[in-house]
Amino acid sequence: MHLLGISALVLATATFASAATTKPTSTSSGVLAVESPAWLPHFGVPNGVNAGYPTGALNTSKTLSHKTLDLSAYPEPWEAPSTTHAEIKAVIKAIDWTKVPKAPIVKTNSNGEIDMTKYDDSKDDYCWWSSTNCVKPKSSYLPADVSVCPNAGDWGLNYDDGPFNPIGDDTDKWAEPELYNFLAENGNQKATLFYIGSNVATFPEAAKRAINDGHVLCVHTWSHPAMTTQTNEQVVAELYWTLRAIKEATGVTTKCWRPPFGDVDDRVRAIAWQMGMQTMLWDQDTNDWDMPGDGGGKLAPSKVDGYFEDWIETRKKGTDKNGHIVLQHELNNATVKMAEKWLPKIQESFNVVSIQQCLNVTQPYWETNWVYPTKNENVTATTNTTTAVPSATVSGSAVPSTTDINLGHTATTSIPSASSVLSAQSSTTDVSLKASNTEESSASLVAVHGLSLLAATALCASYLL
Repeated sequence: MHLLGISALVLATATFASAATTKPTSTSSGVLAVESPAWLPHFGVPNGVNAGYPTGALNTSKTLSHKTLDLSAYPEPWEAPSTTHAEIKAVIKAIDWTKVPKAPIVKTNSNGEIDMTKYDDSKDDYCWWSSTNCVKPKSSYLPADVSVCPNAGDWGLNYDDGPFNPIGDDTDKWAEPELYNFLAENGNQKATLFYIGSNVATFPEAAKRAINDGHVLCVHTWSHPAMTTQTNEQVVAELYWTLRAIKEATGVTTKCWRPPFGDVDDRVRAIAWQMGMQTMLWDQDTNDWDMPGDGGGKLAPSKVDGYFEDWIETRKKGTDKNGHIVLQHELNNATVKMAEKWLPKIQESFNVVSIQQCLNVTQPYWETNWVYPTKNENVTATTNTTTAVPSATVSGSAVPSTTDINLGHTATTSIPSASSVLSAQSSTTDVSLKASNTEESSASLVAVHGLSLLAATALCASYLL
């Protein structure tokens, strides 16, 4: 049975430790303190990246350079990274493994699907989302996952699997910057973007465009595996190389990540948290990945249209009194077309903002020069003519946050109490159950999605080279 992912969104007041801290310690709230990822390389300041959040007219040119990062410094795009690389060993050494639950590594069956047959979901010892949609960790030192916007009428706009790379065929017109330009031209709309590290490494200019446009960049792993099927070392590698690619391309070290397929448990959460990132999920799913398109499936677009229609109608009737995070993708031509079709209609009925803005998170990166608007501030655009400056040293190394609130909430921000958020979310209507047979749910972790993207990336690499 697919249960609605209703988050007990506990906005814990966890204090960030400085990068000099040897091991993270628990805060007064009980949530494990985390530190700025000092193990990332000290890259120089990227060319063509803003010094901070944009404040003028945005660049909406239709072309981007296809120059890659230095791929010799990274794993093969879309392949599982090695766990023996010196940079991975440094991260492994920095993690306090006594604070990583010993949940079993999950196996897959002959169809490539996660095998849940041996897991006791009535106990759910490790808050395994794929089995129970659990979002409040059983380990008390971990913060709850983000899975909803806490205020009624908010729509936390987000897209997985970007940046959408061109692959050298007639679908390239839907590759970036197509969606980013559309967002800029439709109300200067901001979104949260969950990036595949392989796509960032092969198309860093798209990541630069996104951050210059004021979107929030988060991690979505290097090669899109089901994370509970990975060893501890593999989890580190998947997260690390994506963090590294985003930082090299844009100069920022993000504090957010989303597990592919939503597949996460307390073991994986704990590793990501100690690497500086909070887990973000969703409460409604478009299933857009499954529409016919490059690497897509067989779901009729009319079905996806129906989900949007129902969500909008429910909101108009006044029966939807919740905020939402709705899963969408910038995966292929079909998903981008669908995103562009429905965004203007969503904007008419919902307050459409990034996930971070609906949560009043103003500093989503460890670098303190990027300060985003609060929920009640208007988003204005700016001409991106400035160059990023390092927030700590000339090397551009990450700076520990000095705020007192968990992963980017500024100390002056008004944050809903845990009790009010829990109350709001407990009444959430399960309007997404009709979309339960989803690629991003535990029921269908077949490798079609990853393999299709692997093929596309291979084509992209040959095209770029």
